[in-house]
Amino acid sequence: MALEIVIGVAVLGLLIYRQLRARPINAGGLRLIAILAVVGVVETVGYLQKYHGSTRTYAALGGSLVLAAVFGVLRASTVRLWVQDGQVWSKGNWLTAVLWVIALGGHLGYDALVARGHDGNDVGTATVVLYLAVSFGVQRLIAQHRASRLQPLGPATPSGGFGGLG
Repeated sequence: MALEIVIGVAVLGLLIYRQLRARPINAGGLRLIAILAVVGVVETVGYLQKYHGSTRTYAALGGSLVLAAVFGVLRASTVRLWVQDGQVWSKGNWLTAVLWVIALGGHLGYDALVARGHDGNDVGTATVVLYLAVSFGVQRLIAQHRASRLQPLGPATPSGGFGGLG
């Protein structure tokens, strides 16, 4: 299970790095979400086949994915959007990064409360990449929706986020 945590922390680092840089809103995010989702599903299915998930395991997984969505919604409000050169750009800030770290802690903490130790299994570490994919996917959907409301006309205009911190 240590490998899943290492992979999860590496993915988290990549997500934070990408979101703290200004980039066009359509720059590769969907491809990354798809890759993370596939890896996450493969890891989760492998875990469930090996440990034959119990009711607690499925409760931990379902609740954790709801948590992922909630954190995605929260982080989406911290991302600044603006129009530059006819494209919508985005950039997260320090609060975006902090919420990512708290989200990962929330995932592992929720697992510890609901399922860890049950039959010696650890669903939280096995599903960390799926969790990150869902959380990033929800954040991305909200950012895309906000971006679609911006008019790509005129000079760069900041929009949204907590005080436009970037």
